[in-house]
Amino acid sequence: MACGQKQHTLAPKKDILKTEEAKQIVVAANRTTAYLNALKQKRIALVANQTSVIFKDNGHTHLVDSLLSLRVNIETVFAPEHGFRGKVDAGELIKDGTDTKTGLPIVSLYGKNKKPSAAQLANMDLVVFDIQDVGVRFYTYIATLQLVMEACAESNIPIMVLDRPNPNGSYVDGPTMEKEHTGFLGMQQIPLVYGMTIGEYATMINEEGWLENQKKADLTVIPLLHYTHDSVYSLPIRPSPNLPNDQSIQLYPSLGLFEGTHVNAGRGTEFQFQRYGASFLDSTSLHFNYTPKPNFGSKYPKEEGKTCFGEDLSETPAVHGVSLKWVLNAYNHCTDTSKFFKTEGFTKHAGTEKLQKQIEAGLSEEEIKATWKVDIEAFKRIRKKYLLYK
Repeated sequence: MACGQKQHTLAPKKDILKTEEAKQIVVAANRTTAYLNALKQKRIALVANQTSVIFKDNGHTHLVDSLLSLRVNIETVFAPEHGFRGKVDAGELIKDGTDTKTGLPIVSLYGKNKKPSAAQLANMDLVVFDIQDVGVRFYTYIATLQLVMEACAESNIPIMVLDRPNPNGSYVDGPTMEKEHTGFLGMQQIPLVYGMTIGEYATMINEEGWLENQKKADLTVIPLLHYTHDSVYSLPIRPSPNLPNDQSIQLYPSLGLFEGTHVNAGRGTEFQFQRYGASFLDSTSLHFNYTPKPNFGSKYPKEEGKTCFGEDLSETPAVHGVSLKWVLNAYNHCTDTSKFFKTEGFTKHAGTEKLQKQIEAGLSEEEIKATWKVDIEAFKRIRKKYLLYK
């Protein structure tokens, strides 16, 4: 679609709901009357994974199955990191294939082909994007969103985003990505936690001219009902293999920084992103220990088979912000600090080289977080323009 083309946001209808139902968040996928007519008689490409469901009283139905039952013509499914069924390790290449249940072709968007090609979108009339995000910059689904939007803009194909709640949507925090470090773990200069739903963020991408060559996609966002940024939302389905529960999702913005170090963050246990440890941390001060072993979602966990000393955070009170205390504690109890950072990986996750240097220089959490404030406030001013919910 050409630059300047109109963007569409479908306003929530004033549905007549029972009192108890009115308090429940309704995900956009459930609002079939708001988008079904736009899908009829069209060839649809769906960007989806295991979280792309329509909820029912006794469970849920995958969006693919529901749309097929409604005679929607789905031609292709594009799968992000972790695959269509959400069973693939983080960072593991995903192959194209066929969905055994529906027979639909599955095209991977993780690996060499992170952006749909013009050939893969040929003959499509509409792309529908429906993936549960967790609101953290290095969680790769928003990178997939941007690349899909770019492909749609280049091929003049409309894209519809079915919005879902952000479980970390009540705050903005963390270091801001610097332009020279942008990549698939952060394509835009936004804070680590950006406080927007995936629909709001799609609107920001489009209107801020962040797509390649500043093109605009013909974007429609189907909003949530009864959601605010203060809403407490418990994800009923793992958004990825190593985020098994609310605790892991709340701690992920903080413990996810360990992904850029040699410290294990619970992968290879049943408490992913709810603990951290390493064999090279001081066992005389950090008495909690565990041994990572290959399991669902982690075939080759860091420190596999080694006794890791660290902290158990599975019962830690809810965190509403990016905390550096665990990374700092681990670094300060490292028996050999040369073993701690994977410098390039840490920079990609933090979005800046400054954070590693600040930690190595011995700055406190308060001193480090003070350096984030100016960029966070600047982002909040931009963010405010695109919020669909209070």
